[in-house]
Amino acid sequence: MAISDNIKSQAQAPQGLLAQWHEDVYCVFGRDPAAHSVWEILLTYSGVHAVLVHRIIHRLWKANWKLTARILAAFTRTLTNVEIHPGATIGRRLFIDHALGVVIGETTEIGDDVTLYHGVTLGGTTWNKEKRHPTLGNNVLVGSGAKILGAITLGNNVRVGANSVVIKDVPPCCTVVGIPGRVIQSKGTQIQNRHGIDLDHHLIPDPVGKAIACLIERIDELETKQTEPSKVTVEENCDHCEAENVCIPKKDSPVKLAARL
Repeated sequence: MAISDNIKSQAQAPQGLLAQWHEDVYCVFGRDPAAHSVWEILLTYSGVHAVLVHRIIHRLWKANWKLTARILAAFTRTLTNVEIHPGATIGRRLFIDHALGVVIGETTEIGDDVTLYHGVTLGGTTWNKEKRHPTLGNNVLVGSGAKILGAITLGNNVRVGANSVVIKDVPPCCTVVGIPGRVIQSKGTQIQNRHGIDLDHHLIPDPVGKAIACLIERIDELETKQTEPSKVTVEENCDHCEAENVCIPKKDSPVKLAARL
């Protein structure tokens, strides 16, 4: 089940809490084939629970009920194993799949239709009271175990490979992998999925494998060239050659060769 036409028609309209909750629940059908019913999502999806409660907690935070918001956030973390700071700004239809070990910092800003997998950290790199957490654009997908650190920006439609560590800005429509994260693929502006959600985060190049293949090819070339100096012309004064036993004159018998060695 994809995002409903009703949701699309309200894309630019101001939203109340119930409308946000409705989108947060129903967006799961478009991104998790294991979801079969609304009741299943409401009762068993801890990532959805964390997002639904954060909608309330964030309103309390903005209303300056900061202690109450922090207490509720701590209680939610205990139940869901997802830690979202009350100050984090989360856009529409965030889906946290599996949800275990997800951490979202205070000054994080998340756009619409973002998908996070388990073990993701959106963390800071400074203790100063300033913007210190990442900003994610729309339709961003972050693979399991990835760490996005600092006040950096990931553009729209970015994909982050599993266990990557991203510490620099990423342009829109790119794929990032590695430690530190490197842009290895630019997808252009076309989104593969007609609903704007690209879950094909497994279809990425293997830069390490490519580098190893290039090294093996280069080693083969060098080994081939290394055998060429041994093909020298045997001269009469070869017994006194400074090359010593690097080359073997054809006239030497095995006995003479053993004596030379």
